[in-house]
Amino acid sequence: MKYSFDDLKGKNCVITGGFGVIGMALTRGLAEAGVNLAVISRGKDNPEKGEAIAKEFGIKCIGISASTLDKEALIAAREEIHAKLGKIDFLINCAGGNSPKATCKVEQMSQDDDLADTFYGLDMEGFDFVFDLNFKGTLLATMVFTQDMLEAGKGNVLNVSSMNSFRPLTKIPAYSAAKGAINNFTQWYAVHVAQTGIRCNAIAPGFFLTNQNRFLLTDEQTGELKPRGRKIIANTPTHKFGEPEDLVGTMLYLLSDISSFVTGIVIPVDGGYSAFGGV
Repeated sequence: MKYSFDDLKGKNCVITGGFGVIGMALTRGLAEAGVNLAVISRGKDNPEKGEAIAKEFGIKCIGISASTLDKEALIAAREEIHAKLGKIDFLINCAGGNSPKATCKVEQMSQDDDLADTFYGLDMEGFDFVFDLNFKGTLLATMVFTQDMLEAGKGNVLNVSSMNSFRPLTKIPAYSAAKGAINNFTQWYAVHVAQTGIRCNAIAPGFFLTNQNRFLLTDEQTGELKPRGRKIIANTPTHKFGEPEDLVGTMLYLLSDISSFVTGIVIPVDGGYSAFGGV
């Protein structure tokens, strides 16, 4: 076997949420490796973003505006991908995020707390939105975009999980539950399709500053870390937040034939957070 990522060149990959903070790093990493891309997200300017990526890296890249919670829209996107790129080789489920509406105001409740600030005051509409965006969006995209892989007898699915899936964080039960469900689904689906030639794995990012979590970790006015942000840094052995580009190497490894006997695993990319006991 040749130990490089050359086997990825010219393959076609669908990535959901590929124009977000983390998604864009993955998108650019794939493009640099010579992978043709179909980027699915809800932005109206996706076609223009896709054209810019294609021009910069000399690959084919189309940006498609669609919700991962709309199965019919995903099916229509698949038809567009077939017409413009061809059959789909890889799928990366990166669409996700959190919401203040699914976030408790207190980390641990006491008898004196207003119930509205605790788990008991969570807005169920917000909870459903976060859970569906992270988990059901992964489920539906996998249903739609892996059918070419079934026909080809080979393919690869990569899900984006989170440290929350291993060690649930305070305040964000919906996001933690959804990412835990993604880990379980990654293992379940990997077993389900193992004999079809499709592999399925996940990466679990540690702590990265994104648009979805910035309100929890930094002060909006000063930009300084909140106590929660300082606590995260103190419990990450490298004492820093990750950069989105830190995920690219693990992504390429899991997509490549180099990892051909690897399926059903979740790899933390977390600066040592999952290894640290706090003492």
